[in-house]
Amino acid sequence: MKNKVYLFLVFLGLASVLFFYGVSSEQRKRHSPHQGFETMPAKEINLRPKSFETEATIAGIGDILIHDKLYNDARSHNGYDFSPMFSHIKQLLRKPDLLIANQESIPGGEELGISGYPRFNSPHEIVDALQDAGIDFVTTANNHSLDKGESGILNAIRYYEKKNMNYTGTFKSSEDKARIRIVEVKGIRIAILAYAEHFNGLRVPDGKEYLVSKLEKHNVLSDIEKVKKEADVVVVALHWGDEYVRQPNATQKELAKEFIFNGADIILGHHPHVLQPIQFLKQKDGKKGMVVYSLGNFLSGQDLNYRDIGGMIEITVKKVGIPGNTVTTIEKVNFHPTFTGNEGRKNYRVFPIDQAAKHGWTNENSRSINTFMHIP
Repeated sequence: MKNKVYLFLVFLGLASVLFFYGVSSEQRKRHSPHQGFETMPAKEINLRPKSFETEATIAGIGDILIHDKLYNDARSHNGYDFSPMFSHIKQLLRKPDLLIANQESIPGGEELGISGYPRFNSPHEIVDALQDAGIDFVTTANNHSLDKGESGILNAIRYYEKKNMNYTGTFKSSEDKARIRIVEVKGIRIAILAYAEHFNGLRVPDGKEYLVSKLEKHNVLSDIEKVKKEADVVVVALHWGDEYVRQPNATQKELAKEFIFNGADIILGHHPHVLQPIQFLKQKDGKKGMVVYSLGNFLSGQDLNYRDIGGMIEITVKKVGIPGNTVTTIEKVNFHPTFTGNEGRKNYRVFPIDQAAKHGWTNENSRSINTFMHIP
């Protein structure tokens, strides 16, 4: 009898445990915040791409042409120091997001013998001074590119690379030339190309045509088409035109029109050693591009007849749209005129032109130069 009672109590106990466990489990399911998540079908949520807007300033200055007067003035006890020549203008030069200069004289260094006109070779230290002043990029295709032959170009490039100075226009190899130069600034991709009309009668070594980019229309158009696929803005530096002439010639106008129509956004002109005006031209898609036919000399030993007046062109570009579908346009253009002065062939300095005018060194000022340059 006791065994039957014992078995009955055990059975009753097990039944009670199972009953309460089932109730508790059901309650947990009813109150669980995650109930049914495993079996609910996933819901796709499509987010609309967000539009964005960004702006950057691209700037250019003219010829950095180191005559003997300049490197003699820059000579120091342990080399050369060109930095003081930019001291009055450094604040302006550091303002843009991207600043491009035309390094006209090859900085081949003392190894090749420092020299001025007619076959220039500049100290490496001019590169240091440009970087200190705020220059980010140099274009190097010009009529003096071959003044020291292949050695001059390669020496200069080695120093650019040592100092992490971006360059284009001269190259160390065909692979170097094939590398597209694109700088990204504030989310805007800017491609930079550079070409020269001639090299003062000097021949490019046979089989080494990559050393310097010659201004040949079909090649420029081909390069523009190629880089346009990867860049938001295409900047083309052209060494062209007539020396000491303040207006562009017919060839400059024709080429500018064709290059901009086919995708160049900004053309920075060099070689005349004097300023030439700005012009806005239409692109194929109806957007506007701009050309400054010549930025003149920025730092050189030349003076008089407007050869000591240069400046910095400052272009604001804006990119708007959604990822994969954007438009980049020129929004604003400013020009900041400069003047290169000296004291008896010493103490060469680049000044804002209004500062130079106050000292009586020039009769020109910002207003007169901007009027000449056709700044809107």
